[in-house]
Order: sequence, then structure tokens, then C-alpha cells
Amino acid sequence: MILASHPLAVAVITLSIAAGITTLVVPLVRTLGLRMGLTDQPDSRKQHTTPMVRLGGVGMVLGFCGALALTWAVGGFGVLAPDRDQLIWTTLAGSLCFFIIGLADDLFALSPWPRLAGQVAVAMVVWSQGVRIGAVDFPWLSDASSVLVLPDLLSLAATVIWLVGITNAINWLDGLDGLAAGVAGIAAVGLLSVSFSLNQPAAGLLAAALAGTCFGFLRHNFNPARIFMGDGGSYFLGFTLAAVSIVGPAKGLTTVSLLLPLLILSLPLADMSAVIMGRLSDGHSPFYPDRRHLHHRLLRAGFSHRRTVLLIYVFTQWLAALAMVVANVELRFLWLALATAILVGTVVVLRRRQMVETARKAERRRLKAEQKSRRSPIPQNHA
Repeated sequence: MILASHPLAVAVITLSIAAGITTLVVPLVRTLGLRMGLTDQPDSRKQHTTPMVRLGGVGMVLGFCGALALTWAVGGFGVLAPDRDQLIWTTLAGSLCFFIIGLADDLFALSPWPRLAGQVAVAMVVWSQGVRIGAVDFPWLSDASSVLVLPDLLSLAATVIWLVGITNAINWLDGLDGLAAGVAGIAAVGLLSVSFSLNQPAAGLLAAALAGTCFGFLRHNFNPARIFMGDGGSYFLGFTLAAVSIVGPAKGLTTVSLLLPLLILSLPLADMSAVIMGRLSDGHSPFYPDRRHLHHRLLRAGFSHRRTVLLIYVFTQWLAALAMVVANVELRFLWLALATAILVGTVVVLRRRQMVETARKAERRRLKAEQKSRRSPIPQNHA
């Protein structure tokens, strides 16, 4: 079949199908959620002021699974070796299990520890089916001992920490309209490019489906959002991103392929680490709800909702471009230069607009104070 010899074309088709299905299905999910009263109520920690349906993850899963199923039906999986084919289905099964854990939390408000236990259990099963960090090699060493084969126990621990850690980093990032979906979509595009540069079509196919799902969902989730993805959606995104980064190599991971997802996702991972350390230093649980996240800090610094999201977007795309340089992607320095220009230009423009708006607000306050002083009566001297 023609598709079997064109893996990049298969990836582009898969991305487009995922985006189309997600875009069409999400409004139906929103309508159903409103009818059933399955909404997220506003509170002091949240940005929305009206009840919102938080079942967008259902539409995302349908878009992702539908795209992979259609690609498989038309022979797109012919670009993969049989063992790579199995890893696609294992990853899909794991992502569905993580989605179910998050959906249960959306519907029944589970406590953090049962959710964490469920994530660890699913990660262990996925590891047993071959989605694992089994070995790491060091390409700058030429001798055979440069390959470090991990014992099963260490491999299991590394894989579980990897899958669960990235999943929760994306989940904690989901605090503003469009933030988690946009960052995950940009990261997925970065992983797509890097996967094909490293000749990993299985990872590329999964990344393409995930990117399309994210961009299709953003049509309904960007500020002002009409639907939230919920924990089901964020768990699904996080696990899939984490799994994509380790399903490509046939025998474990090189240090380069391990570094790339860490680099692309360094912003949410660093944010999660800083929040956890801050909570622990205050004597709280790592799951204690607060407003320590990066997006909360940017809002307090005076950035608007959209500008905060845009700023995190452009920084993520710069990290993805940096990962392309590490992976020796074709025209990598051109992409990095373009990403740097976008980052610097966005920061400069946003800063100037913020300064102008701050000056205008100060001027309005001054004029109001003057008008108030003019209207106030002059006290009479009754000496």
C-alpha cells in the first residue's frame, strides 16, 4: 500500500483526522454534560465564574482513538514493525485507564491518594507489556559498556516515576483556559518532529494523533472556554505524552531520546517540582490546594488570562525548538532562530502593552480622584 512507504504522510493524516473528530465531538459532549448537570462549580481558586462542563476529556479520547482506528483501518500501521504496532495498542490501553481514573475523579471527587495508587498500578501493568525504560546508552562512549541495562526493579521504578510524574505535571498545569491543551499540543508536535528525526514512526504516529486531539479541543477550550477537559482529559494527555517519549526506541532509550521530552516538558515539570517543594516546606501535603503555580504567579504579576497562556505557549515552543537542535533535526538552527524571535517578540509586545495599560489605569485613578475632590464641599470656618 502507498501509505506503508510514507510514514510522515500517515502522521499528517492521523493528526488531521484527530483534530476533525475532536472538534466535532466536543460540542456534543458539552450538550450532554449540561443536560445531565455534570458541571464544575466556581470557587476562590478557579478562574471561571459560571458552572462549566468538565467532560471535555471524553471528546479528546474519542478523537484520539478514532484517528488511530481509522489510520489502522486504511493500512497506516503498515509503516510499523509488529512489535511497534503492539506498543501503540498498549499505550492506547494505558491512556484509557488513566482517563478512567481522572473521569472517576471528575464525577465522584476522589481523594488524591487513591488516584495516585491507581496511576501507579496502571503504570506497572503498562511496564509489564513493554512500555518501559529498559536501558540507557551513552552515545559519546564507544565501548560496549556504554549501554546501561537497567535491572527490572530499577526499570520499573524509573518507568512508573516517568509516567506518573509527567501525567500529574500536565494535570497541575490545567488551571487556565486552553493552557494544558495548548502546551500538550506544542509538546506533541515537538515529539512528532523529533520522533521522525530519530526514525521512530510508532512514537511519531502517537504524537500526531495527540497533537491533532489537542488542537481540535482548543477550538472549544481557549479563553473564554466553553468546556473543560477535566482530570480525565489532563490525565489522558499527560500519560500519552509520557508514553510517546519511551515507545520509540527498540531496545531502551538513548540519553538523547530521554532528554528530549524532559526538555520539551521542562516548564510544567519545573512548575510541579517547585509547587511540591513549597507545599512541603510549609508543612502541607503535596496535594494541598493553593495558588503557587506559574500561571497564578503571572496573573498576580498583572498579566491577563490570555496573555499568561500565550506567554507559556511561546516559551514551550522555544523549548521544543531547542529539543530539535539536540536531536539534529533538519534545519534545526533555523527553527530555533524562528522560535527565539517569536519568544522575544512576544515578551516585548506583552510587556509594552502591560506598561501602557498600567499607565492608563493610573491616569484614570488620578482623574477620578480629581473629580471627587472637586465635588467635595469646602469646609466652612466658624471662628
